[in-house]
Amino acid sequence: MRRGWILALGALALAGCDGGEAPAGNAGGAPGPALAAAGEGARPPAFARCATCHATVPGRNGIGPSLAGVFGAPAGHEPTYAYSRALRDSGLVWDARTLDAYLADPRGVVPGTKMAFAGVRSAEERAAIIAYLETL
Repeated sequence: MRRGWILALGALALAGCDGGEAPAGNAGGAPGPALAAAGEGARPPAFARCATCHATVPGRNGIGPSLAGVFGAPAGHEPTYAYSRALRDSGLVWDARTLDAYLADPRGVVPGTKMAFAGVRSAEERAAIIAYLETL
């Protein structure tokens, strides 16, 4: 059964599932009218790797927690998501500096995090993701 979950998660990652926020016909990844009205900025292409596991709608969690309102919030702030103890106890507040470090090396910044992602190597892509997160 565990192998089935691993295969299913891998299939989701490969499919680029984005939590269902983008309306049909929105292949460019830009937010639809409802999301734009909620203040969400233009979704950068680099965010596609994040959208595999994270939704941007408040309270809608995927494999990872919703990223709505993450900028300026303490780590582990989404009340409906089961964070790792390591992340909850990290004491981090998600600002540009902490997000940049975490996106570059999640397990290096928070050993024991559940986030099974190697990181974003490109500083330019991290900056685009962080700027987008600030709009959510």
